[in-house]
Amino acid sequence: MNSAKKYVVGLTGGIGSGKSAAAEIFRALGVEVIDADALAREVVELGQPALSDIAAHFGSGILTDEGNLNRAALRKIVFSNPEHRSWLENLLHPLIAELLQHRLNAAKSPYTILESPLLLETEQYKLVQRVLVIDASEETQIDRSVRRDGSDEEVIRSIIASQIDRLERIQHADDLVTNEESLEQLRENIETLHSKYMRMVT
Repeated sequence: MNSAKKYVVGLTGGIGSGKSAAAEIFRALGVEVIDADALAREVVELGQPALSDIAAHFGSGILTDEGNLNRAALRKIVFSNPEHRSWLENLLHPLIAELLQHRLNAAKSPYTILESPLLLETEQYKLVQRVLVIDASEETQIDRSVRRDGSDEEVIRSIIASQIDRLERIQHADDLVTNEESLEQLRENIETLHSKYMRMVT
């Protein structure tokens, strides 16, 4: 567990559940949010050793003309092939965990949010004292994801299938927000939780 001085709430949910929208609301309330996805992008930026390893493993077709990672191409490969996905996770997860710990240690707000889609699938859950799950039906997840990034429905379904089962995720929740309604309703729910967390840490 993390030290008592650093109270960390793990924020997770499936693709298209609204966890990023929830994270933005926490940010607006003055809470520091560490985004595991952003750190995952950071460790594969141009010039990083991990990017060279990925290109060597999957071939140069995984790179854009500028030499950056082609995320759409990589996503198609790893979410349709468990062995490729496992190789990539074994490469990236330790790098991301090290960076996460560094950022959490540097956080200054009364409590910190660790936003991660893979909080429960990786050992990131060991960094948090509490788990907040943002939940939405699979139909809602698919609809939001397709509208948000124009992703192929089949790709979204394969990502959902690769993530922890929705009901299992809910079972790990200390706090659960069902996000099927408006952004305003989500904001009200997050503000209520923020007040609760502030009472817990002060």
